[in-house]
Amino acid sequence: MSAIQLFRCRCWRVLAFLALIVSVPSMAEEQPFRLGIIGLDTSHAVAFTELINDASFQSGCKVIAAYPGGSEDIPSSADRVEGYTRTLQEKFGVEMVESIEALCEKVDGVLLESVDGRPHLEQIKPVLKARIPVFVDKPVAGSLADALEIYRLARLHNVPCWSSSSLRYSSGIIGMRNHEKVGEVLGCAAFSPCPLEEHHPDLYWYGIHGVEILFTIMGTGCSSVTRVHSEGTDLVVGRWEDGRIGTFRGIRQGHSPYGALVYGSKGVERSGSYEGYRPLVEEIVKFFKTGEPPIAPDETIEIYAFMTAADVSKARGGTPVSIEEVIQAARLKPSGEK
Repeated sequence: MSAIQLFRCRCWRVLAFLALIVSVPSMAEEQPFRLGIIGLDTSHAVAFTELINDASFQSGCKVIAAYPGGSEDIPSSADRVEGYTRTLQEKFGVEMVESIEALCEKVDGVLLESVDGRPHLEQIKPVLKARIPVFVDKPVAGSLADALEIYRLARLHNVPCWSSSSLRYSSGIIGMRNHEKVGEVLGCAAFSPCPLEEHHPDLYWYGIHGVEILFTIMGTGCSSVTRVHSEGTDLVVGRWEDGRIGTFRGIRQGHSPYGALVYGSKGVERSGSYEGYRPLVEEIVKFFKTGEPPIAPDETIEIYAFMTAADVSKARGGTPVSIEEVIQAARLKPSGEK
């Protein structure tokens, strides 16, 4: 074989090798973290999928399957399942499955999105049993007893699990914890819309957003709760163990924005407002990649104990109710009861 022929042969071998590399997916290429959704009765299911599955978002995750769910006795749940199901199928190619167990066989992580908190405990059981990490959308449950049981089961199965309102991660809210113009947070007056839903404790349904703002800024350590209630407004006052006072104003009449007034050692500042779903979805994606929940169970439990104590205070005519009292009562109450 001449030198020229040898050179051509070697060139063809190199080109063939390069073609093989191009035609076979790189082993270094990261496969998407497969996500499934439980509950298609909320706009969150569509909004979160649109962000996560958008290539420009670079989430490393992909929603691939869903279990529709829905609650017949809540119109805002039952009336929306069909539309959101169709959108996920037609726009995003999400596969629908007939059971949560079937969903668990297809995915690496779960978004529990059912707008009704009451079925969350039963819906999450097969997920935890399958040891699949899960994000639980608000409300985490329909009762404090159920919330406690969810986190107990998560610990029992050693499964990462957490919950949050999307308001927490808006930069103008979470940024108030260490704001240069506020200094040390000495108090907070949070506010948000607060429509009620008959099957849930009063603040669980929508007041959770404002209460989460309050705890995002104040941190944990609330010891007692007092509530003043009227048709158009709730004012819930929390006393923290270190003597600080934090309040939540739930608005049902008039203008109803989200936000807070923060009292600090350096100044008094108005927080930012709602910034959409993206900041929360970024935290959800980070959670699935790391397996590390960004919010400790004790903080979420205290938030729901605060809202439960508010209902007890209302029932007692506005007297103070301790956080510890409602937690202990919930531990004695069978899960599934309000």
